[in-house]
Amino acid sequence: MLVLAADQFVKHLTIVNLPLEQPVPVLGEFLQLFYVRNSGAAFSIGAGYTWIFSIALAVVACVIVWKAFAVRSRLWAVVLGALLGGVLGNLTDRVFREPGFGVGHVVDMISMPWMLPAIFNVADIFIVSGMISIALLIIVGLRLDGTRERDHKDEPTTEQVEDDESGSDAGGETRADDTASSPDPQQSARRDGAGSEG
Repeated sequence: MLVLAADQFVKHLTIVNLPLEQPVPVLGEFLQLFYVRNSGAAFSIGAGYTWIFSIALAVVACVIVWKAFAVRSRLWAVVLGALLGGVLGNLTDRVFREPGFGVGHVVDMISMPWMLPAIFNVADIFIVSGMISIALLIIVGLRLDGTRERDHKDEPTTEQVEDDESGSDAGGETRADDTASSPDPQQSARRDGAGSEG
């Protein structure tokens, strides 16, 4: 909710105070404010298919909310929350801004010409940061429940448990058969004694 509120607040300030499609230097060529309305994705790709991006954002938001029910890690909660806030920030533009429901244009205003030709917004920052953070969490092996992959390496798999149980049963039958077929030393001695007396 904080990410969503920050994104929409900055977009409101942009619409009210900045001229459309005119660069406003903040730190020379390093950082500029450049108010544009983007109907497509990054670099204005797919400008004629705005509704597809709206559906994609809605699907991503639903998946994040669904995964959140399994989260027991505070770090995962923060990362997914930041990503969800960014997704909802741009989805809000798609749904409620002109020219209409589902095809609204996203408000972008941050430009760094020395690094990227793209113009982005607060929501984009959290989306990119969230995706990078998720990749790092997966690489280090931190699960949604807060445990790590290495904590589960020594746990036997279901197949191993079944193999051990079947091996124990087979071993028990073998031992039982061996016991039944092996002669009793005392009985053999008695039979030998009886034979000698006869």
